Amino acid sequence: MQVVGYDTVPDPALLLAEEGEVTRLALDRGTELDYSLGERHCAGTVQNGRHDACPNAGAPYCEVHTVPWSVANNADSDEEHVVYLAAFAPDTFKVGVTRTWRLETRLREQGADRGALAYTVADGRIAREVESDLNEDDRLTEWVRVPTKIRGFHREVDERAWAALVEEFGAVDRVAFDYDLELADQPVPETLLVGTVRGVKGRVLVVERAGTTYAVDLRDLVGHELAEEREGRDLQSSLGAFG
Repeated sequence: MQVVGYDTVPDPALLLAEEGEVTRLALDRGTELDYSLGERHCAGTVQNGRHDACPNAGAPYCEVHTVPWSVANNADSDEEHVVYLAAFAPDTFKVGVTRTWRLETRLREQGADRGALAYTVADGRIAREVESDLNEDDRLTEWVRVPTKIRGFHREVDERAWAALVEEFGAVDRVAFDYDLELADQPVPETLLVGTVRGVKGRVLVVERAGTTYAVDLRDLVGHELAEEREGRDLQSSLGAFG
């Protein structure tokens, strides 16, 4: 059984494949996970509910199965697009683009704590041009790495800085997201599939095991073979586990 993908919105789950059959492992809060991670190789492709395996070593996808970023994001789409602002606790602010109808979904996919619509434009090309111009603002970035997001999981957004930013840009349709993780401390970054699910924020799974919470980048699971048995290796614990 191999992890061949994941869904984050609206129902977080891992996609598992075995002998061509694809199933979903739901990552609902309270779910008990008990899998060990085995060999990792290319996750192949999933089409029409069937999995085509690939033995190549590249993971999560080999060169043959890696979709270019520009194709995956369809930057030249002639659909109406929006340029949006997103906040990641405590004070990382991002500018991005997406199709108008996907705005809230896109923000949730990234695990944003706050979001706002800055501009609505005719197509993807114009949106990218506006995004590039806005990125010259030192307060904004086009990319937020997963480790940066995890470091803010237990913190609150700097509301004063966020309010000033969105007001300056005249942003509308402001939204706030609550992922219900209830974290007092930063979760420990790990690659595992053991413990009790606390929730999923963006593509990061948060699980609790033996008094410690762990943050797992779902992309780091893709390509791994799984076995339904207790993970035996020692794991780093948070300081809170010894309190």
